[in-house]
Amino acid sequence: MISTELARALRDAGLTWHPRSGDRFQLDEPEFEADIFTVSEMTIEARTYPTGSLLAFNGTTEWALDSVAQDDALWLPSEEQLRELLRGTFRALRRLPDTYEVEISVGDEPLVFPHPEPSDAYALALLELLRRIA
Repeated sequence: MISTELARALRDAGLTWHPRSGDRFQLDEPEFEADIFTVSEMTIEARTYPTGSLLAFNGTTEWALDSVAQDDALWLPSEEQLRELLRGTFRALRRLPDTYEVEISVGDEPLVFPHPEPSDAYALALLELLRRIA
């Protein structure tokens, strides 16, 4: 799973989240950092209002939460979602003895992003793309 630090860096670099069923997130508060939530129509439903989006906790699944503003949530994109966001720049994911490498291509320039966790390697590659767009 993507690290909190890289999820924050992606958000700060401009990555927007449109919650879908199955998406994972954390509440962006230090006391909730160990808690991972999953959007699901049965338990946590994304609701859009003119004033903003909420993540509503249905039923009694989460002790004291009724809803939180989407802006207070930190999206933890999956490897698959990160790969999709890389689109046509993605070239390869390689497993090496002690790390993973994600290779992308920007123009004719190949770029490689190593990390011990494959999801974080994908996140580093996407972060570079977002920085180049900004």
